[in-house]
Amino acid sequence: MLRQDINRIDPKRRNVVDYRKKQFAEPTYKETEYPHRLNFYETPPTADITLEQFEQWAIDRLRVLAELEACSFRNYSPAETAAHMKPLLEKYLPLDSNSSSSTKLSAERQKDHYSHFILRLAFASTEDLRRRFSRVETTLFRLRLAEDTARERNAFIQSLNLDWEPVAEDERNKYFAELSATSGSRKGEEETAWYKVDWERVPDLVEARRVFLRAGKAYVPSKELPSMVTAEFTKRLDRALELTARALPRLDEDDRLTPILDHLSKNFVTPDAGYFSSAVAGAEITARNIDNLSSHFPLCMQHLHRSLRRDAHLKHYGRLQYSLFLKGIGLNLEESLIFWRTSFHKITDDTFNKEYRYQVRYAYGDVGGDSNRRGGGSSPFSCQKILMEHPPGPGEAHGCPYRHFNLENLTSLLQQVGVSDRSVLQGVKEDKENQKFHMACNRVFEYVHKNELKKAKDEGIMTAAELETIVHPNKYFERSYLLKNLGKSNNGDDVKMEGF
Repeated sequence: MLRQDINRIDPKRRNVVDYRKKQFAEPTYKETEYPHRLNFYETPPTADITLEQFEQWAIDRLRVLAELEACSFRNYSPAETAAHMKPLLEKYLPLDSNSSSSTKLSAERQKDHYSHFILRLAFASTEDLRRRFSRVETTLFRLRLAEDTARERNAFIQSLNLDWEPVAEDERNKYFAELSATSGSRKGEEETAWYKVDWERVPDLVEARRVFLRAGKAYVPSKELPSMVTAEFTKRLDRALELTARALPRLDEDDRLTPILDHLSKNFVTPDAGYFSSAVAGAEITARNIDNLSSHFPLCMQHLHRSLRRDAHLKHYGRLQYSLFLKGIGLNLEESLIFWRTSFHKITDDTFNKEYRYQVRYAYGDVGGDSNRRGGGSSPFSCQKILMEHPPGPGEAHGCPYRHFNLENLTSLLQQVGVSDRSVLQGVKEDKENQKFHMACNRVFEYVHKNELKKAKDEGIMTAAELETIVHPNKYFERSYLLKNLGKSNNGDDVKMEGF
């Protein structure tokens, strides 16, 4: 009897225990279904993914968002943005419609779902990051919404259960003249549907006089639904980001995720990009030819080269940044040693061998304690690394001129390398003030190569994917050399724009 009493649990107590257990119970579902291509990202994902997927999916989405932001900086029209982004979306974040024959719909939508939430965690920490993330995510949503077929778009909108009141047929007939005047439709033309919402929710449509107003309600034609849906997406995302920011302190204890999220948020300055050394068609990469090739270098490397020629010396980080760049464009170890020895012509062979030769060999992986480095060595610095690490001090020439120079010195350097157009210099000034350093570099690239870019586009030699915003100095060189040598190579073959 006593045993039975001990085992008997009071109903009220059972509820308390169950409630506490429920907080830490396994989620009731693991896999999320994706009936629609579009997503409001209201339900966090719960299925397991690997740490590698966590990072790679986020990086791929970051590339897309950064390129969308670059389109905005360049003042692209919606049509130009859509054309530019199409191959990049197909490469990094494909998302096919239900009407396609793709067998990867679920996998694509899972990656889209997870990558959004991962970056939401990474960019919720500060108001500036939240604002930028919301803006580019809204741009991406608007782009996808416009690409959807009317049938799939309407099915998605209906699934949202938004509190928009459909206008009944008798009311539509009653105000036919007013509604027709607003929408621009004429009698006999069919308007699929109208919706009534509080006018405060569509101020842009009210301002543009694209809705009929009556008794505090805006009568919105269905063709304006994308604008309303996009506004709703932004409103909900902004609210969700605020909630995410409050929850961030709980992640501090997870030492696996925090470094990744921190790395992603820093890379919103300019996406990090790896670069694998590869020979550029037709380019003679030798020590004696570096002076000729330097006209194709980005400003950071041109400044290092000019400083080296002026002083016959570079300090440690300057040597490292420039040596790895030259390695990346295809200068082999033997030629690199010749280049640095002849450049440091004010010192003796003995001094060079004792103080500088080892660093060059180390950069190429020819020496060093880690056997895994042998034959590979260090990678060339990306724009991200140059911007964020080891700012230059007195007497040092490394770093990014767009970030580390004052405006007067930056303008002077640009004029020295042939950039004198006032509008370009003003644009660079604005980019610098807004900390869009990689956009300033791309602005200069597009000015210097404007004729070649026009030819490449007109002749269909370059695709939008090949015109992706440059975020690596070695990619700058590669693209510059190929553009300046279109149709020319040492063996008579046409130079093709490949490998971007």
